[in-house]
Amino acid sequence: MNIQTARCTIRAFQRDELDTFMEYRDNLEWMRYQGFKGLTKERYEQELFLNQSLDNGRQYAIINRTTGQLIGDVYLKREQAICWIGYTIHPRFKQQGYAQEAVRALICWTSEQGYYRLKAGVHPENSASIKLLEKLGFVYLKQDYDELIYVYDLEKETFQK
Repeated sequence: MNIQTARCTIRAFQRDELDTFMEYRDNLEWMRYQGFKGLTKERYEQELFLNQSLDNGRQYAIINRTTGQLIGDVYLKREQAICWIGYTIHPRFKQQGYAQEAVRALICWTSEQGYYRLKAGVHPENSASIKLLEKLGFVYLKQDYDELIYVYDLEKETFQK
């Protein structure tokens, strides 16, 4: 996968980005609503470079096209014709629209790949993420354990880039 947006490239991780990835993933206050955090370097390497299947779930880097810097990551996991998505932005780049831009690009990409629905799980207290999902047209489906599940029906609407 290599997705281009106005300001970003979404692509596979490169090994020289691991330290920056760990900067924000190991920031437990910043990551308080996320599950994939606080792991060893070896475990992160395994997940980013060895576990490269959409069926198992996969992280992709969000890279600033101008600077080449890692600014966050997105997660995709395929379940038949449904795709789960997730996203995290490095705190240095928060509130600059990068998450919205990346998720919009994922909506378009998954639609082009033939998926018919996207799902996203969000912690009930993560109001910023909930607002983002709703702004992009995701609809609340249900609460599943400690997550709110939002869906986006790709067949129902034509998403505008």
